[in-house]
Amino acid sequence: MTAVILDHVVLERGAFRLEADAVFGPGLHVVVGRIGTGKSTLALALAGGLAPLSGAIHFEGVSRRLWVGQSPGHHLTGATVESEVESWGLPPEPLLGRLGLAGRGNADPFRLSRGEQQRLVLGCALATDADFLVLDEPFAPLDVPGRIALGRALGGRPGVTIATTHTDRHLPPATARWRIRNGRLGPEER
Repeated sequence: MTAVILDHVVLERGAFRLEADAVFGPGLHVVVGRIGTGKSTLALALAGGLAPLSGAIHFEGVSRRLWVGQSPGHHLTGATVESEVESWGLPPEPLLGRLGLAGRGNADPFRLSRGEQQRLVLGCALATDADFLVLDEPFAPLDVPGRIALGRALGGRPGVTIATTHTDRHLPPATARWRIRNGRLGPEER
């Protein structure tokens, strides 16, 4: 079974501290917390970009991890929308059609709106074979129909997916919801 286990993890960045004990099994896990509570710190640690101060993060059955940060522009590397898709090892068609970007293959990805950039980057990420996907604030630049479409796509993918968000609005159905409060990650009581 694919699982990501946080075993008495303590993360620190400057004066900030986050404690977490959690098991993320297959499915979509939504981590909710106010701005500044540590969602990005957690995402960075899960992606391997920040070592815990103490405790350990175990990856069971995970062969490929992928992290997508909050700023889609930071992930863009292609000179055109089509070359961006190809840089992920993916064929541009029919992906661009599914993303609402049909006919825009020759466009400069930095001239897309932030929402279009987000759809492009997330669409490419979701089309990969990563069995562990960490998305930091993926819903933020999307309109409501975009959030709903992303929620559907996230709910249907195999493996473990963790999506952080600062809002409780328009969230997709999830395998589990987690909340960061007072420097601690815990399951959300429904």
